[in-house]
Amino acid sequence: MKPWVVGSRPSKRYPLWTRANVGEVFPDPVSPLSYTLLMEQDTEGAWRDALVRMGAFTYDEFDPDNLETLGIFGSYCYLNAQVTRILGERAPGLSAQAMDDLFYGAQPGIPPYEPAPGDHNEERTAALGKTFEWAMTVQQLERPALDAKRVAGLRAARPELENLSNEALWAYGKGIALANHRRLFSEHIFTTFVSTVPVGAVTQICAAVGRPADALRVIQGVGDVESAAPSLRMWEMGRMIAADRELSAAFDAGVEGVLDRIRGLGENGQRFLAAFDAFLYDYGCRGPNEWESRCHTWETKPELALAAIDRMRLAPESANPAARNAELAAERERVTQEIAAMLAGDPQTQGLFLAAANAARVFQAGRERTKTNNIRMIHEVRMALHTIGRRMVAAGHLDDEGDYAFLVASEFDDWLQHPAKYLGTIRERKALYEEYNSLQEPFVFWGEIPDPDTWPKKADVRIEPVKPGDVLQGYQGCAGKATGRARVVLDPLDPRGLEPGDILVAPITDPSWTPLFVPAAAVVVDVGAAQSHAMIVSRELGIPCVPSVTNATKRIPDGATIAVDGDAGTVTVLALP
Repeated sequence: MKPWVVGSRPSKRYPLWTRANVGEVFPDPVSPLSYTLLMEQDTEGAWRDALVRMGAFTYDEFDPDNLETLGIFGSYCYLNAQVTRILGERAPGLSAQAMDDLFYGAQPGIPPYEPAPGDHNEERTAALGKTFEWAMTVQQLERPALDAKRVAGLRAARPELENLSNEALWAYGKGIALANHRRLFSEHIFTTFVSTVPVGAVTQICAAVGRPADALRVIQGVGDVESAAPSLRMWEMGRMIAADRELSAAFDAGVEGVLDRIRGLGENGQRFLAAFDAFLYDYGCRGPNEWESRCHTWETKPELALAAIDRMRLAPESANPAARNAELAAERERVTQEIAAMLAGDPQTQGLFLAAANAARVFQAGRERTKTNNIRMIHEVRMALHTIGRRMVAAGHLDDEGDYAFLVASEFDDWLQHPAKYLGTIRERKALYEEYNSLQEPFVFWGEIPDPDTWPKKADVRIEPVKPGDVLQGYQGCAGKATGRARVVLDPLDPRGLEPGDILVAPITDPSWTPLFVPAAAVVVDVGAAQSHAMIVSRELGIPCVPSVTNATKRIPDGATIAVDGDAGTVTVLALP
């Protein structure tokens, strides 16, 4: 099989690679443009910047000529789990296993951690200790807030893109990426890794007092989580539809063309359109595979958002995410005070627990904010490049407006001048992309990745089906229990079978899936861990969640009756359809 257009070499020093966690960010093969414009230099550099800023590593511990924190192998993006494990071993109060649990969850076939020379480093441990002391006392994160204002400024200053030449659009989009990506992404990685500190402390103290399941309750209902915010606005629009007969009829006819039907309605229709336009301005950057500029988001393809609103309008009032969040916040305070009271005889540990509980919430919100800052920046790049793409489609030089991403960055200027000579190359690369996308990549590998010619076709992978009474083990997620009909959803654009009270079974989730959580009674995900998107959002919306249920979407039949226990991390099959 022909090698993918771009890629990296495995690291000799850090040989363990995983698709866990990064599968939420890049579920599909990585486009040549994303790799050459962003990842090859700035993403790797940003990751190293964050690790050095923490005190976990020094720059000279990494190969200057190769990617070692993340890489592209057989077209797919992998994270270096060995680097994360070493961070855990060097960090006071953490471990390699703790980092696996927080970020990766169940990883079939992963080898146990074995220390290598240089993994333990007293100087790095001391430096990490200072960072951790800061993390446990911080009351607010200033950099993410400032970055949020900056990326909001990018959106506010967006020019009339249709008035720009293709060359000006490329210069505009590329300029935004080069000026912002490394700094924004480094802040995201730094905040993500530091967030493990208070979460780890809360987890250890709750376990020590005999209440391990309450650790997640202590960090739920934060109320300032960017990934959950769109659901609140979608809920309001869903209530507008549910309360209006004409709006309901417009959606009953299907999502396709619904905006045109609503434009012909009266005052309530115009009120909905105004609310939807405001929603797209604020959250139009979100969508499936949103880190890839070639992929559509809610702004470039509003049907993505409308499909989720369509499901949400059917939910009962009891599913109101704002009300749920308030209930969770109240429970969080109650549990926090109960555990603090149990520690009254040990003021030092009690103080540590209260500080960690506060810091965990600060960093949980901060992590999602830094992620959103990156997504909003990438979206401004997307809007410029999609404008070029639409023009090239109209001129017959592209088959799809996102196909520009099959070029590498160094080809782009010449392509704009001579687009016809690249059409065959773009089509060949797109066909190769589809070929790689049809293969089941290894979830983890050590050293050299197996040759893609040996990978099975996704369609040919056979999974043992479940039977009544089977208990599938996942990761302990958002607390609570729910029983209902399993709805296996593979594409957030097509959730039509999902009804209120159903249990959403998904392969992965990113923020484009979040609105589907609202009508669901619970969420089950193939992959994920304590710091995965599904877990963080479920803790905000008060929905039981069990991630890391390997092959759940393949093993659980659509329509089966299942019981989800978020406290135990289990899914029990009660009946088949």
